[in-house]
Amino acid sequence: MATCFRLRSCLALHLPRTPPSRVLRPRADYPVARIRGYARGPARLSSALLRTDGFVGGSWLSAAATFPVHDPASGAELGLVADCGVPEARAAVRAAYEAFCSWRGVSAKERSSLLRKWYNLMIQNKDDLAKIITAESLADQAGIPPGVYNVIPCSQKKAKEVGEALCTDPLVSKISFTGSTATGKVLLHHAANSVKRVSMELGGHAPFIVFDSANVDQAVAGAMASKFRNSGQTCVCSNRFLVQRGIHDSFVKKFAEAIKTNLHVGNGFEERTTQGPLINEKAVEKVEKHVSDAISKGATVVTGGKRHQVGKNFFEPTLLSNVTQDMLCSQEETFGPVAPVIKFDTEEEAVAIANVADVGLAGYFYSQDPAQIWRVAERLEVGMVGVNEGLISSVECPFGGVKQSGLGREGSKYGIDEYLELKYVCFGGL
Repeated sequence: MATCFRLRSCLALHLPRTPPSRVLRPRADYPVARIRGYARGPARLSSALLRTDGFVGGSWLSAAATFPVHDPASGAELGLVADCGVPEARAAVRAAYEAFCSWRGVSAKERSSLLRKWYNLMIQNKDDLAKIITAESLADQAGIPPGVYNVIPCSQKKAKEVGEALCTDPLVSKISFTGSTATGKVLLHHAANSVKRVSMELGGHAPFIVFDSANVDQAVAGAMASKFRNSGQTCVCSNRFLVQRGIHDSFVKKFAEAIKTNLHVGNGFEERTTQGPLINEKAVEKVEKHVSDAISKGATVVTGGKRHQVGKNFFEPTLLSNVTQDMLCSQEETFGPVAPVIKFDTEEEAVAIANVADVGLAGYFYSQDPAQIWRVAERLEVGMVGVNEGLISSVECPFGGVKQSGLGREGSKYGIDEYLELKYVCFGGL
């Protein structure tokens, strides 16, 4: 196995640890009260779990600068997070490398025991974690050795230099990244200079195909699950709905009814809410651009179509019909709550439309024809296929894509292989 760094969107860098190369001042937990008030649970939120610093070598560390984190629902500043740079990144690399020298000898059984303790602590603190989404303190409480797990938060301004430092450091043997295809290409370039192994989970543009033989109600349920989780902001969310002509009108009607009945837009701390805000206003602007482009080229808004009155970062769950392949929503990943429906006539046409994308992470289709199921499942150029199922992710299954959606797999026994090196030893002369 090797020293590995897990990068997420180039904004939060999850690393292993060791003492930093320069003195870093511990930060006070001043945002605690503010976030407690926001979460509406001051008595229940554990201050021990809420931290805004980096985590290197088992210690919480501040940086010379900070960057703000805003509540996407209200726009209010929740707190200031340590804006780590190259020195902190290099310190984390050294910490990870030194920890790995001993961690590599820890048996799978011992590691399993530590991970189980960590998991149990997460379950015990699940209500607090749902509000603040951090787990570093629990890793320490579970007994994960210093240096095995590190976190280097940084702003977009510093993301490029931090990412380059991690990818070019000779002590790093493996890079695992989740984020955009464009950023993944940059990291691949840096990693290539030292021939590092990489795992890349990059952009998606998932097709969702409904054939005439499909059960319409099941297809609608699958469409709801695959499109609107996290307001459409996941890499495996369906982005293009291809519906065969014979079932098209029925599907669109029932899909619209399901959207209007089941999706409720609002702040995530309100119990009735099922659709929260988009991550920032830039994301909303992209959704608006895709919708307006589609309308200008002849698409019909079945429901939704504009920002929600709740706030500037909220967008109405939107269903578009009469969508064509020349529209932006057909060509790019929207990453928002928009479901564009394209009508098709034949299986060959549907597969061709689905495969035209230069990415291929996930794909979904609904059919009751066994022969068609095998044909389409094999022909779809994606890493994961959901057949009559809108939720496909599971830790037991290999997660990953083809084409420009990434390299390697996470999860399952194949995911472990990504972190192993095969060595051949030949004995002789004994």
